Amino acid sequence: MIEERHSMEERISMEENHSRKLVEVIAKSLVDNPEEVSVTEKAEGRNVILELHVASADMGKVIGKQGRIAKAIRSVVKAAASREKKNVDVEIIG
Repeated sequence: MIEERHSMEERISMEENHSRKLVEVIAKSLVDNPEEVSVTEKAEGRNVILELHVASADMGKVIGKQGRIAKAIRSVVKAAASREKKNVDVEIIG
């Protein structure tokens, strides 16, 4: 079996991409307008901010009652990112 080795920068980039894709897949499954879902990332050292952009009509579906869905999305992403020792926060923007 051939083992691929990646530089540290490539691994960090791939890990951030996984978190971004995770947020995108979750959000698209929740909203009525999945084509308007986009996720941008801003990295600052070990901290990564993922900005989830959705249609204004879909804000309630992504946030949920009393913010429960938004909190669940953040919890799942933080748990996935903790394996790579990264701090990831999700901001929802409508």
